[in-house]
Amino acid sequence: MRPRPLTRHAPWAIATAGIVANSLRLRARLTQLAVLDDFLAGNGVTELPGAFDDDFELVTAEGVTVDDTTLRAAVRYARFHDLDVVDLVPADLPVADLLELMRLVNPKTYRDDPMVAGRGAGHATLVRSTLLPRVHLPRTADLDPVEYVEAMVQLKNYAPTTSDLVVAPRLTAVTPDVGWRLPRLKAIYGPPMPAFGGAPTAVAAAVTVGPKASRIWGTAALAAYVAQPFVATIRLAVKPRDLRVHTALGRPARQVADMVRALRAIPPPAVEARAERDAEQAAAQREEYARMLDDPARLFEPRRVTCPWCGSDELQGLIDVPDMLQRKPGQFHLDECRECDHVFQNPRLSLEGLDVYYKDFYDGLGENDTAFSFSMGGRSYLQRALMLAGVAQPKRWLDVGAGHGHFCLCAREVWPETRFDGLDLSDSVVEAQRRGWVEHGYKGMFPDMADDLVGAYDVVSMHHYLEHTRDPEAELDAAGTVLERGGHLLIEVPDPESRLGRRLGPLWGPWFQPQHQHFVSAGNLTEALQQRGFTVVAVERAEAHQTVDLAFAMWLLARRVAPAGSQPWAPPLTPARRAARTATFAAFAPFMVAALVADQAIAPLLRRLPRMTNTYRILARRS
Repeated sequence: MRPRPLTRHAPWAIATAGIVANSLRLRARLTQLAVLDDFLAGNGVTELPGAFDDDFELVTAEGVTVDDTTLRAAVRYARFHDLDVVDLVPADLPVADLLELMRLVNPKTYRDDPMVAGRGAGHATLVRSTLLPRVHLPRTADLDPVEYVEAMVQLKNYAPTTSDLVVAPRLTAVTPDVGWRLPRLKAIYGPPMPAFGGAPTAVAAAVTVGPKASRIWGTAALAAYVAQPFVATIRLAVKPRDLRVHTALGRPARQVADMVRALRAIPPPAVEARAERDAEQAAAQREEYARMLDDPARLFEPRRVTCPWCGSDELQGLIDVPDMLQRKPGQFHLDECRECDHVFQNPRLSLEGLDVYYKDFYDGLGENDTAFSFSMGGRSYLQRALMLAGVAQPKRWLDVGAGHGHFCLCAREVWPETRFDGLDLSDSVVEAQRRGWVEHGYKGMFPDMADDLVGAYDVVSMHHYLEHTRDPEAELDAAGTVLERGGHLLIEVPDPESRLGRRLGPLWGPWFQPQHQHFVSAGNLTEALQQRGFTVVAVERAEAHQTVDLAFAMWLLARRVAPAGSQPWAPPLTPARRAARTATFAAFAPFMVAALVADQAIAPLLRRLPRMTNTYRILARRS
């Protein structure tokens, strides 16, 4: 007899294993959730002095009531753990909402990880009274589901290591109108919402046909999915109100039906009003971009015929790259100097051009996406800060190109006694100061402000900043001015000598056009520092390498193939183009996952091979 092919059954065996593993992961997270039981009873909890009513206030969603006993227990919990924000999770939260919350939040790391985005159950949140005026919430009661998502993000930004979630057994869950389902998911996930927000529904739809596709493993996948809520919650403090045997059996069909109802639901008036405001704003932005982009020639300076680094006229074309992330109109050319190997944008953007292409990237329309990407760099931030370990004890640290201050926030874990200030050209550094992520935020150009900060710092850092500047050598001069003698300058930049980067061509992320103006090699940067009286203390390549080359290349390729989104510089997004965009990213998803795995697999090899890493760091001491 011919052996039966296994290819038909393998996906369902993998799916079964994945669902079981995810169920155990969700249970592990739920186990880590604190419960107000002891604080309700006062068992073993020392009452701390202070007034309940003055210290904290409640932020609540529409239809949510918090009884006085729960309120007092939550205040006691917050004060006992020295917390500023405590989100109350109803013990009877429905299965879908509970599991979604645990997919978004790891309670074990939520409090201590300052990079984690603020999330909650969307019912009631205890907030320290002194924090609320800084956050500027629209109101503190009757927040709709979208406002609540936005509020939790803001609260965690202002209390990055003093926020927590706790199960409140006496708090009763409420169910918002089905019309809020999609707007809320969009507020959580942003533009990738169809992929991330729709994933649970896609899984539910798939397991319903599992038994027909593979009698044994397809049935096993369906059974694992049905059992998931029981596996995740049994014998824990959470008791979802809709978790019964008969409801669990219908879970896959109900998950699909709920999404269908959400797609067909009439949006609540608040959603429609917000959509109208967004449409008016989008129309105004579309007109503004039409004016800004009507004459592309004025956005560029005349082409250079000499190298801006060494003055040689031996230039050769290296690569042409479009706007890689925002997909604004335009093509950008990089030249390479044959004499010194300096790579630079030529012709470079004018000041007006920089305004056009930076607009809505770090702020405005792109602020949330950029903040999310910065929040993923926690490990890298710590590694940068650790370069000073054993070399110096920093007291006053200025981070140039600080943005919202993500590096400074993380670096405090390594150097808790250090004062961290930030400097940036955008309003983001002002927001960083408001959040407390930097002590002081300077807004402006570093060379213009250096004379007012002579010798004010013993450490200056520039992380992925120098490549953005119009005159990197002027930035080095400014650092020399601001640093005291014996102070240290820490620089991290993309490595233009990366051979993998050359092979990937326009799909190599660090080219990052049109924002990156200059690519300085480690040799050129070392020489420039020495000319300014610096002594290079350390150079890191392998340690600085970021394992994203292949995954980011696949992401850029998907963005290039897919129709543009709804940005005001792109054509209006019709239903057909929207569907094509979603289908394109869905088709590329397996390849992006494979690329992520490949990045991790080849990283040890790249770190050992010369000129294969994508980033380098230099630490130098001012004489």
